[in-house]
Amino acid sequence: MRKLKQLLRDIDGKSYKAYKQLKGSYHFQSYQITIDYVQGDPFAAPSKIRVIIPQSKRPLKRQWIDNKQRNIYVSDRIARSVAKEIEDQSSKVRGSGKSGLILIDKPGQEIIERTAVQMKQKETVICLSIGLPASGRRVLGREAEKLFFQMIPAIIKKGFFSISEAILEESAQLADQHTAIREAMIKHNWIAFIADGAILPRVSGVSNRPLKQAVPFKSPSTDRVELMIPHRDEPMTGMAIKPGINLIAGGGYHGKSTLLQALERGVYHHIRGDGREYVLTDPSAVKIRAEDGRQVTAVDISPFINDLPHGQDTTAFSTENASGSTSQAANVVEAIEAGASTLLIDEDTSATNFMIRDARMQALVSQEKEPITPFIDQIQQLRDQLHVSAIIVMGGSGDYFDVADEVWMMDHYLAYNVTAKVSEIAKKHPISRQASKHSNIKQQNKRIFLPESLSLNKGKKKQVQAKALDTIVMGRTEIQLQYVEQLVDASQTRAIAEILRYLESHNVLQRKQSLSELLDDIEQIIDRSGLAAFAPFPDQHPGELARPRRSEIAACLNRMRTAKIM
Repeated sequence: MRKLKQLLRDIDGKSYKAYKQLKGSYHFQSYQITIDYVQGDPFAAPSKIRVIIPQSKRPLKRQWIDNKQRNIYVSDRIARSVAKEIEDQSSKVRGSGKSGLILIDKPGQEIIERTAVQMKQKETVICLSIGLPASGRRVLGREAEKLFFQMIPAIIKKGFFSISEAILEESAQLADQHTAIREAMIKHNWIAFIADGAILPRVSGVSNRPLKQAVPFKSPSTDRVELMIPHRDEPMTGMAIKPGINLIAGGGYHGKSTLLQALERGVYHHIRGDGREYVLTDPSAVKIRAEDGRQVTAVDISPFINDLPHGQDTTAFSTENASGSTSQAANVVEAIEAGASTLLIDEDTSATNFMIRDARMQALVSQEKEPITPFIDQIQQLRDQLHVSAIIVMGGSGDYFDVADEVWMMDHYLAYNVTAKVSEIAKKHPISRQASKHSNIKQQNKRIFLPESLSLNKGKKKQVQAKALDTIVMGRTEIQLQYVEQLVDASQTRAIAEILRYLESHNVLQRKQSLSELLDDIEQIIDRSGLAAFAPFPDQHPGELARPRRSEIAACLNRMRTAKIM
């Protein structure tokens, strides 16, 4: 502590690079600060520090630490508490560039495993980024003293030491409840559960906070189930969705897409008060959409697209600029290859000619001249042969009534099971369209990404870096992820970038594993060693990383314009 204060006074007024002398560990009364990385310029990326608090100074319950799910939830709650104190402190330090900046990887509405706070057997580690103060490019030592000896101590005191055990226990209990619901879903073979009283609408397209005065979700009596979950006296009721082909119908602006969007995010768990904290979906579920212009590399889209002009092969289809239909076909096949057992589809973001060809269009364009087998003609095979379910928002085509197992209609934001009525309508108004010729669907994609796919070189340096939520810069190319809709946190994108770096630096692709095997190995590393295993310096500040799902890692690999497939 004294050593750090003396160092700051000694370098006061010197060139900014004098801050490099600070790298190391310093003992304070209740914790240790380790400075792992020092920025070289006041305008550069902030410095990285770890605040390490021994268990003896702030004991945490062993059952919070030892149970992985509880550990994630309690760590998440601590990160939120520290983030709030950082906001309340704001910058009390003057200087140029990022002077006085203090950051923690602040979670959003979702509870995701991340590296910001790590609860261990002997200590809790809080990872911060800080802007070391400067005047121009000169050290402001006295301002840096404020940072280390006033601001950070106040943040740690209020954000960590003062957080009550009851608040942390509440987070641990939410973890227990989510675990119990997940176990019930597996036991009863449900692909989704939506609790009665859930608030599904969001404030806006740019805010994930719940909409005030929204209509609470109410399950149809035909689909209502009861669950007894921990830390709750009364049974929880809600709507269970079973495997199969499930349609969400209804008029415009009645809540169809809102329901699907809640199910999309239900692959993650949410904080208490989010409104969707008891909306849970099959964790492997993937949102499928059209994605004009995306890269596709050696994907077997032949079950959906065949006999292209000029004889282009669709059993290993590649293009740098996919159309709406070919991109959606590729997205389906890639999702299944990565392990998805549920597909989520909204007609509003789908290619119409991929989803349906009605009788009149079939009469105009003969089957011999149409290379696309629409999704409606393959969906039952997906269900029966690959056990892949679907939840589809469909407001414009009643042809899907003939293949649906269950249909719900949204009416003024309330769900009604109309499966029986739909069956009557289908009998009364039979369709005259004919199922298109189609190839059998089988689990056939066993693609292997070759080492040269990872082109990190940029001149004499290697580069892979996340840019916000939807872009990764790899070498001289960009990987665009803006239509990977279940990527919800920029820290997930950073983690994917670090995974790419790891795969390249450890020559992982030389093993020539299938994509599925590669994803299995990545998940095993995270389960065994945590996300820090992919950080450039795992024994130091692990960076601002949050766990991506295997489907989002696969989505990134599939969108690399440098991909080479064997």
